[in-house]
Amino acid sequence: MRGMASAVRKRLGRFRWSRLWETWPRRIALGLVLVIVIPVVTAGVALRINYFGDPGAGTRTRGRDAVWLGHAWVDGRKTDKDLAAFAARIRGTGIKDLYVHAGPLEHDGTLPTTRYPRASWLLDAVHRTLPGIRVQAWLGDVLATEGPDGLRLERSASRTAVVASARQILDAGFDGVHFDLEPLHSGDRHYLSLLDDLHALTQARSAPLSVAAHQIDPLPAAHSVVGTLSGSPKWWSQKFFGQVARRVDQIAVMSYDSWMPLEGMYGGYVAEQTALALEVTPRETDLLMGLPFFHEDDLGHHESAETVEAAVRGTRLGLGRTDRGRERFGVALYVDFAAREGDWAAYREGWN
Repeated sequence: MRGMASAVRKRLGRFRWSRLWETWPRRIALGLVLVIVIPVVTAGVALRINYFGDPGAGTRTRGRDAVWLGHAWVDGRKTDKDLAAFAARIRGTGIKDLYVHAGPLEHDGTLPTTRYPRASWLLDAVHRTLPGIRVQAWLGDVLATEGPDGLRLERSASRTAVVASARQILDAGFDGVHFDLEPLHSGDRHYLSLLDDLHALTQARSAPLSVAAHQIDPLPAAHSVVGTLSGSPKWWSQKFFGQVARRVDQIAVMSYDSWMPLEGMYGGYVAEQTALALEVTPRETDLLMGLPFFHEDDLGHHESAETVEAAVRGTRLGLGRTDRGRERFGVALYVDFAAREGDWAAYREGWN
């Protein structure tokens, strides 16, 4: 009997291991789903909760807002009639800075003067029509961080050329210079070195240095994890964001293309981004949160979710919870040529 019992136990043992071996892929797959889905669902609920509440008083414009303007303003397509209509549109709002696309830079950092043939017309017309409004040259390029082509900041000659391009723009009469270099990976020391050199130039010329910034890690080290998995890290660490903010006069967070599928989640995400940015931006630096004045539907941007209303309310919630009294704060509108009347109305009603 003992021998028979032993044989039965062995057969049962083999059966159990066989069944386990057959089902372990399904078990692992289920485990992976739980590992991925549960944090995502939890994060979504947290963001939606973050969108609740009343922003309260003191969370409106400080008169330091900005708008990105397309190349048509300096290449001859825009006229005095267009400027008059634009001036009427922004009067009574908090817009102070116009980021006018005067680039892009060449991959070696140089900037052909043929890129902005009508700059003098625009500068004269804005200063005459909209006194107090600053016109900054928006310069950018693709960085060779995720492909073979693009601007290489690790080359000192390229950084020197970018500084020369900024000097060229200021000599042309622009009030300041705004840089948007992408994709810019968190911790890039060559970028920090470039900002040091650029700020030395702009300070000597009493001109503002402004940059467009990536979003901040919504979770610790998120940029490292995403970068390892995809080769394209989406976010900056909060530490790196602060390092950039300390080197410029104005930093505008590109708080759109968030991947958020629902408006409430997006608004909560903007509230979180606002708080994270406020925590590390010096009080002497203008911090601007980007508003999505464009309409697309793809993986990164869902226009039904990323609305101006949600972005404004999220910005106000983050400001009210973190640093309600901060003066050097505003929003930046991206971008004029894709905007609709509803976007402008939501900005006016929600923020001004």
